[in-house]
Amino acid sequence: MSEPAGEHERTMAFAEIAFGQIKALHQPATPRNYEVWYTYATGYNPSLNQMVNETLAKNGTLTDADLEQVYTTYISATRFSDKIDSVGTRVMDEINQVMAMMDAAVGSASSYTESLTDVTDKLGSSKDREGLRAIVESLVATANEMKQNNHALEQRLHASKEEINQLQENLEVVRTESLTDPLTSLSNRKHFDESLAQAIAESAERSEPLSLVMTDIDHFKNFNDTYGHETGDQVLRMVASQLGRVTGGGQAFRIGGEEFCILFRGKTATVTREHLELLRQSVETSDFRVRAAPQQTAPASPERRRPPRRKTPRLKRPSVSGLSHDVHVTISIGVAEATLLAREADAIVRAADKALYRAKQSGRNRVELAGTPRSRSSRPGRQIA
Repeated sequence: MSEPAGEHERTMAFAEIAFGQIKALHQPATPRNYEVWYTYATGYNPSLNQMVNETLAKNGTLTDADLEQVYTTYISATRFSDKIDSVGTRVMDEINQVMAMMDAAVGSASSYTESLTDVTDKLGSSKDREGLRAIVESLVATANEMKQNNHALEQRLHASKEEINQLQENLEVVRTESLTDPLTSLSNRKHFDESLAQAIAESAERSEPLSLVMTDIDHFKNFNDTYGHETGDQVLRMVASQLGRVTGGGQAFRIGGEEFCILFRGKTATVTREHLELLRQSVETSDFRVRAAPQQTAPASPERRRPPRRKTPRLKRPSVSGLSHDVHVTISIGVAEATLLAREADAIVRAADKALYRAKQSGRNRVELAGTPRSRSSRPGRQIA
């Protein structure tokens, strides 16, 4: 009994530290945030603790984007690894069982061959009917046993095939989860890095243009500060939905916080801009309403809350505490084209990021194209466009 009690006290101490950090930094007590701080409290993941400590030392707090980055890098990634290891173990167990069945089948076949050899010898030396009958009965029994063994092996192999097919599907699900942002269902940063490298290689091989779009939500911090992180998540999902429906065959990613990317294969930045203007307008005109009063709204004064007749209806009517608020959401967009820049991931990302920064500096809610140096050949882009 002492060991479970000690474990209870130890884990409760970790929990208290986790909630203490959440309270001290005024963060939402969501399962994700709690898991990050609980893992931090245990000290079992030194890399996580180092990242948290460095961020705290630099900024004095952890933003929602920081917490998500920590979670994605050090917790969810470990979960996917554990899932893959689990499936891999099951595959190996299944293979070992099949190999054992195959060994048994080989042994049965060898035994059957020996029986046939023995029967052949006996047939040559047998001269009476009873002896022949006994030999035939032995042969039939051996053949039936071999048939049963083969049938059992066939069934086991069929079951193993189905099990392995299921495990392959499980692995594909795990892989998809590892490349998907859980909040928006868009591809995540890991998938973006892989896709960008592949797209750059294909663009160079085929001499085709490749456009990279970087976009983020204007004044996103205000949504979180004014309406809370839940509303901020709603805004992220709304924008992600618009990005997921972007025309022109673009592939959308959420790379962290309120930042998104879109890859346009085979399209110049000029052609891409037409699609992005439609995207920008779509987000700007979206009917987005918040079903909660702003967090920054000051509470009623004690004098106004004192009369019972006024206080009771306010507590009973959700339509007052749940008033809808129109929220104006816009995005800023930067575009860079790989055919006009060095075909390296860092170069095109920096160019798109600079274009995004220029869009922010120019008033937000706009699309800006990266510079197109004359020294770089733009012929492939013009041919495709």
